Amino acid sequence: MEDCIFCKIIRGEIPSAKVFETETVLAFLDINPVSKGHTLVIPKAHYATFPEMPADIIAALGQALQKIGEAVKSQLNSAGFNILLNNDRAAGQLIDHSHFHLIPRNLGDGVMDWPPVRPYAEGEMEAVRGAIESAV
Repeated sequence: MEDCIFCKIIRGEIPSAKVFETETVLAFLDINPVSKGHTLVIPKAHYATFPEMPADIIAALGQALQKIGEAVKSQLNSAGFNILLNNDRAAGQLIDHSHFHLIPRNLGDGVMDWPPVRPYAEGEMEAVRGAIESAV
C-alpha cells in the first residue's frame, strides 16, 4: 500500500528502531511508547485488519511475539508484558495495517489499568454466547 506508514517502514522509506525481522514479520520500537521497550509487531504484507490475515501469518506473528516478549522480560527487567491488537477504529486502530503492541509491564506501573467491569444483565450472557456461537 503506497500511503501506509508501516508499509513505508517495511520498504525502508521511513527509519525505524528494528528489533526483529523475518521474511514475513517486522518488529520495531514504537515512537510513542507507553513504556520503555513498547514494540510494534507487524506483518510485512499489508492487511488492514486482523481477520484479513491468513493463519500462517498470524502464527508467524505469534512466534515473533513470544521471542520479543521473552527478550523484553530478560533484557529490560520487566515483570511481564501485554500484547494488544486494536482492530478497527472503534477499538482504537489508528493505522490501517494490522499490528500488535507488545508493552513491557512492571507491578504497579499503572500503564494500562483494566477498566471497570460491566456485568451482564440477567439472561444477557446466554444471548451473547448464542449469537457468537452461531456465527462461528
